[in-house]
Amino acid sequence: MQLVVARIGRAHGIKGEVTVEVRTDEPELRLGPGAVLATEPASAGPLTIESGRVHSGRLLLRFEGVRDRNAAEALRNTLLIAEVDPEELPEDPEEFYDHQLIDLDVVTVDGAEVGRISEISHLPYHDLLIVKRPDGGEVMIPFVSEVVPEIDLEAQRAVIDPPPGLLDEAEAEVAGSRQDETGGGRQGRTADRGEAGGNRKGDTAGGREGESS
Repeated sequence: MQLVVARIGRAHGIKGEVTVEVRTDEPELRLGPGAVLATEPASAGPLTIESGRVHSGRLLLRFEGVRDRNAAEALRNTLLIAEVDPEELPEDPEEFYDHQLIDLDVVTVDGAEVGRISEISHLPYHDLLIVKRPDGGEVMIPFVSEVVPEIDLEAQRAVIDPPPGLLDEAEAEVAGSRQDETGGGRQGRTADRGEAGGNRKGDTAGGREGESS
């Protein structure tokens, strides 16, 4: 199975280094020296990592054969793709790769059918499970332990305990009216992050926020 593990950014310096946007929770494994990665577009690769270092909180990589800034800049926006055994599991039992979660059936703790996971959206604060509803609509489920208390890979099922309004807008209106009467509640926070290109899934071993790791 091929998974996107990083996207190449700008050239750094004049000796062929590039910044990378990491899309894996295991960069030391996927992006270590000697790793050979396919690319998208395919014409840019394969690329072999010669060295890597962290500078100002950002990972910098140098590839074999890329010796100057012009060559490094030519790789900008290239996706780095690793070949991964589909049976491979993250070390932490509370973490999951995207491909493990895609196509899981989603039900509530009461057993009501919600839909099927079609995509994972990676945000700075937590991940979102994008669930395709039976009626063709979509719902975004925060991948945190309070909302998703159980992932059963054997049964191919995700169990959710949705707060009022997550699945039903009418419930949200009722909950909002109650909050207005009691002085309101805490607001949630979301922010966009880049998505993996094409049909390949990002190699993110996403853990549910609120779980110990």
